[in-house]
Amino acid sequence: MHSHWNDYPTIQNKLQVVCSFLEKQLTVRNKDIQDALVEFSQAGGKYLRPAFFFLFAELGDPKKQDEEELIKVASSIELLHMATLIHDDIIDDSPLRRGTLTVQAHYGKDIAVYTGDLLFTLFFEVLIDVMNGSPFMATNAQAMKGLLLGELDQMNLRYNVDQTIDDYLLSVNGKTAELFWLACLEGAHFGKTSPQIEALAGEIGRNIGIAFQAYDDILDYTADEAILQKPVLEDLTQGVYTIPLLLAKTKNPAAFAPLLEKRANLTEAEAKEVAALVVHYQGVEQAKAFARSYTEKALAGIQELPAGAAREQLERLTKQLLKRNH
Repeated sequence: MHSHWNDYPTIQNKLQVVCSFLEKQLTVRNKDIQDALVEFSQAGGKYLRPAFFFLFAELGDPKKQDEEELIKVASSIELLHMATLIHDDIIDDSPLRRGTLTVQAHYGKDIAVYTGDLLFTLFFEVLIDVMNGSPFMATNAQAMKGLLLGELDQMNLRYNVDQTIDDYLLSVNGKTAELFWLACLEGAHFGKTSPQIEALAGEIGRNIGIAFQAYDDILDYTADEAILQKPVLEDLTQGVYTIPLLLAKTKNPAAFAPLLEKRANLTEAEAKEVAALVVHYQGVEQAKAFARSYTEKALAGIQELPAGAAREQLERLTKQLLKRNH
């Protein structure tokens, strides 16, 4: 378990149970796929989404909660997240994730595709076990659809120099914010809070997700490879134009045009030129302000939750997650 949770012992214990539950689910006859699944599940993920799930569940009534149900729902969220990461790495042809070789880089795209597919089926198996007949089956199916549509939106916009901030938000709302929304909403629901807190939890989760993705996109322009644990400027060279570039480009589109028109032929040196322009035209600073605005929305929402230890922990975790130094 990631050391990040040492300051949250209650959550850490629950995440360790989720980790053990997942390892039991990740059992298949094919040794390569078995190895890929176990290796990926242990590769330093922070289990952020299940953590938010448990924190929102703590706002509810423990006497009405089913501990086994909570573990399974939290696990389903992480299974969905893992599946999308594996497929994401295949699409991006990424060699590294969390500083280690990706499933597709280690075992090949064929094993990676089936591994990601298998995780989707395990996700639905856990859902059927824990919420069959519940309207949350449909909620999960819609969340998965929203997540995949966000990824498709991003793919459709590759190398599109006319992409807007609204286009970016539409994609991010799906590919990243949808899963934070689901985790927070389900935490409040299965933690037996009220419909009002459920709705607020979903809203907080969505704002956390947008800010989280924006900070991640900023890192592509500010961090070195050792910190990033993946190749720098990977998004840019693959035609994924994120918030720092989009904001910088509004200042002087003509400065970026000759480089971005090279599309897939952009060299590493030219990608660094684009990154320098992004910094020069305050793209990183503007993106930080953009991320801060969503952080503040999330924190304002958290202040509307019932006072107590759970709210304090939610506020602390959100600040730690979203007020990073770059």
